[in-house]
Amino acid sequence: MLYVIRFVDRPDRVATRNAQLAAHIDWLDRHRDRVLVAGSLRPEPGADPVGGLWIVEAGSRDEVDTLFRSDPFWIHGLRASHDIWFWSKAFPDRRVPV
Repeated sequence: MLYVIRFVDRPDRVATRNAQLAAHIDWLDRHRDRVLVAGSLRPEPGADPVGGLWIVEAGSRDEVDTLFRSDPFWIHGLRASHDIWFWSKAFPDRRVPV
């Protein structure tokens, strides 16, 4: 099953993002079989990130919850909030071009 997670970052934690970015990218790479797409959200190109969005493959919402709680950005308090949504992909056989 596919899930979408939208994260909102704490605006006062830019230093945390910068300090944990390499560890976060390494974490995403180690979990690439589950976190299929990940990236920061910004109000416009070149602006500072205000959150993130992931597409995750998992057996349940609880698995998604357990997974993201091991991400350095979560552990070190960058994330202010998050939403997890089950995603009913319209064309399951189509891949997103990268």
